[in-house]
Amino acid sequence: MLGLGALLRECPLLLPQNREGTAYEGFVTAQGRDFHLRILLPMDFQLKNARIECSWHLKKILHGYRHILKQRLHSCPDLVSFMVELKTVLEIALKNTQDLHIPRSPEYYFCLVRDLEILGWNKVAYVDTGLTTVKLKAEDTCGRQHLITLTLNAKYPTEPPDCFVDFPVQFAISWMPQNSLIDIYNQFLAALESLKEFWDAMDEIDGKTWVLEPESPTRSATTRRIAIGNNVSVNIEVDPLHPNTLPECYFLGADHVVNPLRIKLNNNMHLWDPEISLLQNLKDLLEIDFPSCAVLEKSDFAKDCGICYAYRLDGATPNQVCDDPRCGQPFHQACLYEWLQGLPSSRQSFNVIFGECPYCNKVRKSNEKE
Repeated sequence: MLGLGALLRECPLLLPQNREGTAYEGFVTAQGRDFHLRILLPMDFQLKNARIECSWHLKKILHGYRHILKQRLHSCPDLVSFMVELKTVLEIALKNTQDLHIPRSPEYYFCLVRDLEILGWNKVAYVDTGLTTVKLKAEDTCGRQHLITLTLNAKYPTEPPDCFVDFPVQFAISWMPQNSLIDIYNQFLAALESLKEFWDAMDEIDGKTWVLEPESPTRSATTRRIAIGNNVSVNIEVDPLHPNTLPECYFLGADHVVNPLRIKLNNNMHLWDPEISLLQNLKDLLEIDFPSCAVLEKSDFAKDCGICYAYRLDGATPNQVCDDPRCGQPFHQACLYEWLQGLPSSRQSFNVIFGECPYCNKVRKSNEKE
């Protein structure tokens, strides 16, 4: 199970419900109150494909924060990190729910409207009827559109609003009682500029290659699974603070295909040039051209699972490939594990199971957890 000790320390009332560690149920605590929830993870433990089931009370409290939680699911590396984020968001939601019942002073409305007028109404994307939530829009120097959501408490401007952005890094504002929304907006613009190179790199990848996952990446997403060829892909993790450095690379595909790619990457690492784009560096190091979405269809290299005959299963794509060059059939990890588990001739060592490929009968292994 993934970080069970750390999870118990953070959420002692949230317990695993199965041996695989893919289902958790219990309570999350905030402001001395316990809220029931259930978390279901896919077999590959990808948080972005997790399902969260809440009690009606918790669902009501978090209603206005669903987009934020979705972003956190995409950006958090593990369940423990997400639970820390969830508790933080829940604390904010509870505080703001209480604030809704605190009457705003005339000074609150005067300061807010004044600040919005100084900022300019053309920068305002949304204001709720209670004047407690404001969404501001901005365009970075490359023309990309961005939003920042501000939730104001009754003590504004003495206390700063809570800010939510679709960033791959934490956005913390600097605030003093004499500050206004224009100060937050300027800090927002500065943060956009600091992430320009990261988004430039990701946009080039999204525009010039076939990205298999995520299908609709958010601005906070730092990973891309890029198609290389027939049932061969590379998953990259880009550092948003240093996007011109070599990203973490994990190859997916049959061993006889991905092993030469790993060797090329290791042998050519010294050729990485921070002065050229991340995508061009990857091409040079791997000595390949990535399939382009301009000339190829996804079906040219993304094949359905040979067991369930579907491409997507609970959000996951086929990431296991038979190593026999004459076969090369792809499978979902969960499908292959279940198939091998059902074979009388299969054998298991810890969480790895060995058995025959359903297509060519070559001995195949699959991990229970990946």
